[in-house]
Amino acid sequence: MIFLVLILAIFSISLLIALIHYRSQIRKNCHQLEVMQKHSSNQRLTSEVPYKEVKELVQRINDICNQYQDDKITLERNETNLKEAIANLSHDIRTPLTSLDGYVQLLVMSDSAEEKDHYLQIIQNRISSLKELLEELFTYTKMQDQHYELTVVPMDGRQCICETVLAFYEDFEKRGLTPEVNFCEEDLPIVANEVALRRVIQNLVKNALVHGVSRIGLSLEKSDGKLHFSCFNDKKADEIIDVEQIFERFYKGDKARTSTSTGLGLAIAKGLIERMHGSISAEVKDEMFVIDIFLPLQEKG
Repeated sequence: MIFLVLILAIFSISLLIALIHYRSQIRKNCHQLEVMQKHSSNQRLTSEVPYKEVKELVQRINDICNQYQDDKITLERNETNLKEAIANLSHDIRTPLTSLDGYVQLLVMSDSAEEKDHYLQIIQNRISSLKELLEELFTYTKMQDQHYELTVVPMDGRQCICETVLAFYEDFEKRGLTPEVNFCEEDLPIVANEVALRRVIQNLVKNALVHGVSRIGLSLEKSDGKLHFSCFNDKKADEIIDVEQIFERFYKGDKARTSTSTGLGLAIAKGLIERMHGSISAEVKDEMFVIDIFLPLQEKG
Protein backbone atom coordinates (compact mmCIF):
# COMPACT_ATOMS: atom_id res chain seq x y z
CA MET A 1 0.00 0.00 0.00
CA ILE A 2 2.79 2.38 0.95
CA PHE A 3 4.57 1.51 -2.31
CA LEU A 4 1.44 2.38 -4.32
CA VAL A 5 1.04 5.71 -2.54
CA LEU A 6 4.70 6.47 -3.19
CA ILE A 7 4.26 5.71 -6.90
CA LEU A 8 1.19 7.98 -7.08
CA ALA A 9 3.04 10.75 -5.26
CA ILE A 10 5.99 10.58 -7.66
CA PHE A 11 3.60 10.50 -10.61
CA SER A 12 1.69 13.53 -9.30
CA ILE A 13 4.90 15.46 -8.69
CA SER A 14 6.08 14.64 -12.20
CA LEU A 15 2.80 15.86 -13.67
CA LEU A 16 3.03 19.04 -11.60
CA ILE A 17 6.61 19.69 -12.77
CA ALA A 18 5.56 19.05 -16.39
CA LEU A 19 2.60 21.40 -16.01
CA ILE A 20 4.85 24.10 -14.55
CA HIS A 21 7.26 23.64 -17.47
CA TYR A 22 4.43 23.82 -19.98
CA ARG A 23 2.97 26.98 -18.45
CA SER A 24 6.41 28.61 -18.19
CA GLN A 25 7.11 27.78 -21.84
CA ILE A 26 3.74 29.14 -22.99
CA ARG A 27 4.24 32.39 -21.04
CA LYS A 28 7.70 32.80 -22.53
CA ASN A 29 6.45 32.14 -26.08
CA CYS A 30 3.54 34.57 -25.59
CA HIS A 31 6.01 37.24 -24.51
CA GLN A 32 8.22 36.51 -27.52
CA LEU A 33 5.21 36.80 -29.83
CA GLU A 34 4.23 40.10 -28.23
CA VAL A 35 7.73 41.50 -28.79
CA MET A 36 7.73 40.27 -32.41
CA GLN A 37 4.32 41.88 -33.02
CA LYS A 38 5.14 45.25 -31.45
CA HIS A 39 8.60 45.72 -32.91
CA SER A 40 8.34 43.78 -36.19
CA SER A 41 11.27 41.82 -34.88
CA ASN A 42 13.04 39.01 -36.71
CA GLN A 43 13.26 37.18 -33.39
CA ARG A 44 11.91 33.63 -33.39
CA LEU A 45 10.37 31.47 -30.68
CA THR A 46 12.60 29.22 -28.61
CA SER A 47 11.84 26.05 -26.72
CA GLU A 48 13.52 25.09 -23.45
CA VAL A 49 11.43 22.08 -22.46
CA PRO A 50 12.34 18.53 -23.53
CA TYR A 51 8.93 17.77 -24.97
CA LYS A 52 8.63 16.79 -28.61
CA GLU A 53 5.16 18.29 -29.03
CA VAL A 54 6.24 21.69 -27.74
CA LYS A 55 9.33 21.74 -29.95
CA GLU A 56 7.20 20.85 -32.99
CA LEU A 57 4.65 23.58 -32.16
CA VAL A 58 7.43 26.19 -31.80
CA GLN A 59 8.96 25.08 -35.09
CA ARG A 60 5.61 25.33 -36.91
CA ILE A 61 5.04 28.84 -35.55
CA ASN A 62 8.57 29.86 -36.60
CA ASP A 63 7.92 28.49 -40.08
CA ILE A 64 4.77 30.64 -40.31
CA CYS A 65 6.76 33.69 -39.15
CA ASN A 66 9.46 33.03 -41.73
CA GLN A 67 6.87 32.69 -44.48
CA TYR A 68 5.21 35.92 -43.37
CA GLN A 69 8.58 37.69 -43.42
CA ASP A 70 9.31 36.40 -46.93
CA ASP A 71 5.85 37.44 -48.14
CA LYS A 72 6.32 40.89 -46.62
CA ILE A 73 9.67 41.35 -48.40
CA THR A 74 8.14 40.17 -51.67
CA LEU A 75 5.21 42.57 -51.25
CA GLU A 76 7.51 45.52 -50.57
CA ARG A 77 9.63 44.61 -53.59
CA ASN A 78 6.53 44.34 -55.77
CA GLU A 79 5.30 47.74 -54.58
CA THR A 80 8.67 49.27 -55.45
CA ASN A 81 8.60 47.58 -58.85
CA LEU A 82 5.06 48.80 -59.43
CA LYS A 83 6.04 52.40 -58.73
CA GLU A 84 9.00 52.06 -61.09
CA ALA A 85 6.78 50.47 -63.75
CA ILE A 86 4.21 53.26 -63.50
CA ALA A 87 6.96 55.88 -63.85
CA ASN A 88 8.40 54.14 -66.91
CA LEU A 89 5.02 53.56 -68.51
CA SER A 90 4.03 57.17 -67.94
CA HIS A 91 7.17 58.30 -69.75
CA ASP A 92 6.84 55.82 -72.62
CA ILE A 93 3.18 56.61 -73.26
CA ARG A 94 3.36 60.36 -72.64
CA THR A 95 6.14 60.88 -75.22
CA PRO A 96 4.25 59.65 -78.33
CA LEU A 97 1.00 61.23 -77.11
CA THR A 98 2.70 64.61 -76.72
CA SER A 99 4.19 64.24 -80.19
CA LEU A 100 0.78 63.33 -81.61
CA ASP A 101 -0.82 66.33 -80.00
CA GLY A 102 1.80 68.64 -81.51
CA TYR A 103 1.38 67.30 -85.05
CA VAL A 104 -2.43 67.39 -84.79
CA GLN A 105 -2.19 71.10 -83.94
CA LEU A 106 0.15 71.66 -86.89
CA LEU A 107 -2.27 69.78 -89.13
CA VAL A 108 -5.19 71.98 -88.03
CA MET A 109 -3.21 75.20 -88.46
CA SER A 110 -1.77 74.33 -91.89
CA ASP A 111 -3.40 75.60 -95.09
CA SER A 112 -1.13 73.60 -97.40
CA ALA A 113 -2.44 70.30 -98.74
CA GLU A 114 1.13 69.05 -99.06
CA GLU A 115 1.88 69.90 -95.44
CA LYS A 116 -1.36 68.27 -94.29
CA ASP A 117 -0.43 65.04 -96.08
CA HIS A 118 3.01 65.20 -94.49
CA TYR A 119 1.60 65.71 -90.99
CA LEU A 120 -0.99 62.95 -91.52
CA GLN A 121 1.76 60.50 -92.45
CA ILE A 122 3.72 61.41 -89.33
CA ILE A 123 0.59 61.06 -87.16
CA GLN A 124 -0.13 57.63 -88.64
CA ASN A 125 3.44 56.54 -87.91
CA ARG A 126 3.17 57.77 -84.32
CA ILE A 127 -0.11 55.92 -83.85
CA SER A 128 1.48 52.73 -85.19
CA SER A 129 4.36 53.15 -82.75
CA LEU A 130 1.94 53.72 -79.89
CA LYS A 131 -0.05 50.61 -80.82
CA GLU A 132 3.16 48.59 -80.89
CA LEU A 133 4.16 49.99 -77.50
CA LEU A 134 0.79 49.09 -75.96
CA GLU A 135 1.00 45.60 -77.47
CA GLU A 136 4.39 45.12 -75.81
CA LEU A 137 2.98 46.24 -72.48
CA PHE A 138 0.03 43.87 -72.86
CA THR A 139 2.30 40.93 -73.72
CA TYR A 140 4.64 41.70 -70.83
CA THR A 141 1.68 41.81 -68.44
CA LYS A 142 0.66 38.32 -69.57
CA MET A 143 4.21 37.14 -68.97
CA GLN A 144 3.88 38.09 -65.30
CA ASP A 145 1.12 35.53 -64.78
CA GLN A 146 2.88 32.37 -63.61
CA HIS A 147 -0.07 30.29 -64.78
CA TYR A 148 -0.01 31.69 -68.32
CA GLU A 149 0.85 28.94 -70.80
CA LEU A 150 1.47 28.92 -74.53
CA THR A 151 -0.19 26.43 -76.83
CA VAL A 152 2.63 24.58 -78.58
CA VAL A 153 2.48 22.39 -81.69
CA PRO A 154 5.02 20.63 -83.92
CA MET A 155 6.47 23.04 -86.49
CA ASP A 156 9.49 23.76 -88.66
CA GLY A 157 11.57 26.20 -86.67
CA ARG A 158 13.87 27.00 -89.57
CA GLN A 159 11.04 28.04 -91.89
CA CYS A 160 9.41 30.22 -89.22
CA ILE A 161 12.68 32.01 -88.39
CA CYS A 162 13.66 32.47 -92.06
CA GLU A 163 10.30 34.04 -92.92
CA THR A 164 10.46 36.33 -89.90
CA VAL A 165 13.98 37.56 -90.72
CA LEU A 166 13.13 38.11 -94.42
CA ALA A 167 10.31 40.45 -93.36
CA PHE A 168 13.01 42.87 -92.14
CA TYR A 169 14.54 43.31 -95.61
CA GLU A 170 13.33 46.92 -95.96
CA ASP A 171 14.42 47.76 -92.42
CA PHE A 172 17.96 46.62 -93.17
CA GLU A 173 17.95 48.70 -96.35
CA LYS A 174 16.80 51.81 -94.51
CA ARG A 175 19.67 51.40 -92.07
CA GLY A 176 22.07 50.76 -94.94
CA LEU A 177 23.09 47.47 -93.37
CA THR A 178 23.66 44.09 -94.97
CA PRO A 179 23.24 41.46 -92.26
CA GLU A 180 25.77 38.64 -92.00
CA VAL A 181 23.47 35.63 -92.36
CA ASN A 182 24.52 32.02 -91.80
CA PHE A 183 21.50 29.68 -91.79
CA CYS A 184 21.70 25.90 -92.05
CA GLU A 185 19.83 24.14 -94.85
CA GLU A 186 18.28 21.27 -92.88
CA ASP A 187 14.83 21.34 -91.33
CA LEU A 188 14.69 22.04 -87.60
CA PRO A 189 11.52 20.43 -86.21
CA ILE A 190 10.48 21.84 -82.85
CA VAL A 191 7.40 21.95 -80.63
CA ALA A 192 6.61 25.62 -80.13
CA ASN A 193 4.11 28.43 -80.57
CA GLU A 194 4.59 30.01 -84.00
CA VAL A 195 3.26 33.45 -83.03
CA ALA A 196 5.47 33.51 -79.93
CA LEU A 197 8.57 32.37 -81.84
CA ARG A 198 8.03 35.05 -84.50
CA ARG A 199 7.64 37.64 -81.73
CA VAL A 200 10.92 36.55 -80.14
CA ILE A 201 12.86 36.76 -83.42
CA GLN A 202 11.27 40.13 -84.21
CA ASN A 203 12.28 41.52 -80.82
CA LEU A 204 15.87 40.32 -81.21
CA VAL A 205 16.25 41.72 -84.74
CA LYS A 206 14.61 45.03 -83.76
CA ASN A 207 16.98 45.31 -80.83
CA ALA A 208 19.95 44.74 -83.15
CA LEU A 209 18.62 47.32 -85.64
CA VAL A 210 18.15 49.93 -82.92
CA HIS A 211 21.50 49.44 -81.18
CA GLY A 212 23.75 48.09 -83.93
CA VAL A 213 26.26 50.57 -85.38
CA SER A 214 27.57 49.00 -88.58
CA ARG A 215 27.32 45.22 -88.19
CA ILE A 216 24.43 42.84 -87.62
CA GLY A 217 24.70 39.07 -87.79
CA LEU A 218 22.17 36.23 -87.70
CA SER A 219 22.89 32.51 -87.55
CA LEU A 220 20.75 29.38 -87.30
CA GLU A 221 22.04 25.87 -86.75
CA LYS A 222 21.47 22.53 -85.09
CA SER A 223 23.54 22.21 -81.92
CA ASP A 224 23.51 19.30 -79.44
CA GLY A 225 19.96 18.30 -80.31
CA LYS A 226 18.69 21.88 -80.13
CA LEU A 227 17.75 24.66 -82.49
CA HIS A 228 20.30 27.42 -81.96
CA PHE A 229 19.54 30.93 -83.20
CA SER A 230 22.06 33.69 -82.62
CA CYS A 231 21.72 37.42 -83.22
CA PHE A 232 24.60 39.85 -82.77
CA ASN A 233 25.39 43.48 -83.38
CA ASP A 234 28.35 45.74 -82.77
CA LYS A 235 28.05 48.37 -80.07
CA LYS A 236 29.34 51.86 -79.48
CA ALA A 237 32.85 52.00 -78.08
CA ASP A 238 31.72 53.70 -74.86
CA GLU A 239 28.49 51.72 -74.47
CA ILE A 240 28.28 49.59 -71.33
CA ILE A 241 25.86 46.67 -71.42
CA ASP A 242 25.01 44.87 -68.19
CA VAL A 243 24.30 41.32 -69.42
CA GLU A 244 23.06 40.41 -65.94
CA GLN A 245 20.18 42.86 -66.31
CA ILE A 246 19.63 42.83 -70.07
CA PHE A 247 16.51 40.67 -69.79
CA GLU A 248 15.06 42.69 -66.91
CA ARG A 249 11.96 44.77 -67.64
CA PHE A 250 12.57 48.39 -68.68
CA TYR A 251 16.33 47.85 -68.86
CA LYS A 252 17.86 50.21 -71.39
CA GLY A 253 21.45 50.71 -72.37
CA ASP A 254 20.80 54.42 -72.98
CA LYS A 255 20.25 55.82 -69.51
CA ALA A 256 18.95 59.05 -71.00
CA ARG A 257 16.04 57.05 -72.44
CA THR A 258 16.43 58.63 -75.84
CA SER A 259 15.20 55.61 -77.81
CA THR A 260 11.52 54.93 -78.46
CA SER A 261 11.84 51.39 -77.15
CA THR A 262 9.94 50.43 -74.01
CA GLY A 263 12.82 48.30 -72.79
CA LEU A 264 10.46 45.31 -72.68
CA GLY A 265 11.44 43.54 -75.89
CA LEU A 266 14.14 41.28 -74.44
CA ALA A 267 12.16 40.65 -71.24
CA ILE A 268 9.25 39.46 -73.40
CA ALA A 269 11.58 37.31 -75.51
CA LYS A 270 12.93 35.63 -72.37
CA GLY A 271 9.44 34.92 -71.02
CA LEU A 272 8.21 33.45 -74.31
CA ILE A 273 11.30 31.28 -74.89
CA GLU A 274 11.15 29.85 -71.37
CA ARG A 275 7.47 29.00 -71.80
CA MET A 276 8.47 27.01 -74.88
CA HIS A 277 10.98 25.10 -72.73
CA GLY A 278 13.94 26.86 -74.28
CA SER A 279 16.70 29.10 -72.96
CA ILE A 280 18.08 32.52 -73.83
CA SER A 281 21.35 34.17 -72.89
CA ALA A 282 23.39 37.27 -73.70
CA GLU A 283 27.06 38.15 -73.71
CA VAL A 284 29.46 40.81 -74.91
CA LYS A 285 32.26 39.26 -76.94
CA ASP A 286 34.92 41.13 -78.90
CA GLU A 287 32.86 44.36 -78.73
CA MET A 288 29.85 42.49 -80.14
CA PHE A 289 26.59 42.09 -78.24
CA VAL A 290 25.34 38.53 -78.78
CA ILE A 291 22.02 36.92 -77.88
CA ASP A 292 21.57 33.16 -78.21
CA ILE A 293 18.35 31.18 -77.98
CA PHE A 294 18.04 27.41 -77.79
CA LEU A 295 14.90 25.34 -78.35
CA PRO A 296 14.81 21.56 -78.02
CA LEU A 297 14.40 19.74 -81.34
CA GLN A 298 11.50 17.33 -81.67
CA GLU A 299 12.61 13.74 -81.44
CA LYS A 300 11.93 11.58 -84.49
CA GLY A 301 8.96 9.26 -84.15
